[in-house]
Amino acid sequence: MSRLHPGAWWLWAVALAAVASRTTNPVLLGLVIAVAGFVAVLCRQDTPWASAYGVFLRFGLVVIAIRVVFHVLLGGMEGATTLFVLPRVPLPDWAAGIRLGGPVTAEGLVFALCQGLQLATLLCCVGAANALANAKRLLRSLPAALYEVSVAVVVGLTVAPQLVASAGAVRRARALRGDAVRGVRAVRVLMVPVLEDAFERSLVLAAAMDSRGYGRTAGVPRSTRVLTGVLVIGGLMGLCVGAYGLLDGSAPPVVGAPMLAAGSVLAVAGLWTGSRRVRRTRYRPDGWGAREALVVGSGLVAALATFLAPADLGGADLSPSTVPLVAPGLPLLPALGLLVALAPVLIADRKRT
Repeated sequence: MSRLHPGAWWLWAVALAAVASRTTNPVLLGLVIAVAGFVAVLCRQDTPWASAYGVFLRFGLVVIAIRVVFHVLLGGMEGATTLFVLPRVPLPDWAAGIRLGGPVTAEGLVFALCQGLQLATLLCCVGAANALANAKRLLRSLPAALYEVSVAVVVGLTVAPQLVASAGAVRRARALRGDAVRGVRAVRVLMVPVLEDAFERSLVLAAAMDSRGYGRTAGVPRSTRVLTGVLVIGGLMGLCVGAYGLLDGSAPPVVGAPMLAAGSVLAVAGLWTGSRRVRRTRYRPDGWGAREALVVGSGLVAALATFLAPADLGGADLSPSTVPLVAPGLPLLPALGLLVALAPVLIADRKRT
């Protein structure tokens, strides 16, 4: 069975991230993390970046801890249930509205935990996409007009997986030499060789891109480059304004669908113009078939079930109250949508052991 298109994995993960951005319910956020992790573990391939989900999960735990510490030190939402009181540090008048120390309430602490969990869930969705998708294969599938921008994006996306692979290689090398250090000391020991390996990779990448003529504009008329840039930038601006008009009910009607349509036309025209001046060949291009559509569709079902859930089917439980503090419920329709998002386990090829 052939591997799924990497774009399908990214769209599926973006749909799960959209679910996480819509809610602060810790039960639903935990379900998003569980779904992303379950699919990432079962469907990942034997690649150097296959363990990226675990790294992003640890980053998420760090984010939660940082958010709670900031709330304890700087305050935020207050409540009636005081857990403990920290010594308060007086601040100058120009820092009015900011406090350092003071009472820490249960309501504010739960609110900070929910916000930190939301950010951690977004990181886990990105980690699942990094563990499942091959960014280099995704680059080959993008339009030729976006090639240079896409290379920069792919380089940025592969930083975390490459660091994970480098850390694993350095750890194995030290273990073979009898040094099995763990904990905080392991971070200090591994940091220098991992950063050195990352620096060497960046130099090799820069040399490879230069040898292939990356960024050169020889033979391309200036008028063509300017026209392509104007069309693409104008299209992106139209898409942003149109999306804002659709999301904001008070915006004038002309700002919504008309601007979105105009932006789409300009963006497509810019991509078409840019693709004509860039000649690229693809060896064994990745196809998009029914399995990719089903994977993306399962993620869209989860997102639509969350965004369109009525109040009696879980819409009222997406943002549970913290003042007063109440136990969060399980949003029924969004939870069922997330169960549909487990479909890639049945559709994609499993990890080979």
